[in-house]
Amino acid sequence: MDQAQPHTAATLTGDLRALGVVPGDVLLVHTSAKSLGFVAGGVQAVVEALLSAVGPGGTLVVPTHTSENTDPAGWRNPPVPEQWWAVIRSETPGFDPERSPSRWVGVLPEAIRTWPGALRSDHPQVSCAALGARAGEVTAEHDLTESHGERSPIGVVYRLGGKVLLLGCGHDSNTSLHLAESRQVSPPRAETGAAIRDADGASRWVTWTDLVTGEDDFDRVGAAFEETGAVAFGLVGSATARLMDQRSLVDFAVDWMGRSRH
Repeated sequence: MDQAQPHTAATLTGDLRALGVVPGDVLLVHTSAKSLGFVAGGVQAVVEALLSAVGPGGTLVVPTHTSENTDPAGWRNPPVPEQWWAVIRSETPGFDPERSPSRWVGVLPEAIRTWPGALRSDHPQVSCAALGARAGEVTAEHDLTESHGERSPIGVVYRLGGKVLLLGCGHDSNTSLHLAESRQVSPPRAETGAAIRDADGASRWVTWTDLVTGEDDFDRVGAAFEETGAVAFGLVGSATARLMDQRSLVDFAVDWMGRSRH
């Protein structure tokens, strides 16, 4: 280990402030926790540092996706036998914002999701959790057919003038770029499905039509945006961090995708 000293909640807060995080920020965070290096107190200290950086008037937002609550007919990594599909659809517990754990988004989102006072949107596949002064606004609406659109937490962060923090990860993890996809002229849409939980606690399988997302060019979009000078770079702990205004990012990406995608 090449750290001279452990990182702490206090030193991480200082790093975040030096990067440009200010009290009152609505901060959409994507992170690779292991990239931070050794932090005294682990992920709890990281959450405390983020809360300290945005202050009591600020808000943290994280993706708390449940990617296993999707139609098994489309599973590829790995696929499951077709004869299993009906059982999976009928027996998967319906999404519950309080009980359903997030998957494949890292340990920080799960820590924030379970933090006292955190709220979570109710989309069965791509929910977001929020913690802080505007958490209620961020999570209040998440339309089933607007996974990453205007009526989603990502759209609310845009309207609130929020920021995006990439903490040890790249633009391939930058969920806000899906909002730019949704704003394209006639973006591709397809049927999808998930188990939802009704008010009486019963689970049922539902289908709907939603945006078909694709991250293959997100690194190129992000690199082009960085060339404009609109991204602040710095170290937070041992991690390379990128901080950017979400509106500027999304507006740039809408234009870039309109010109570059076919």
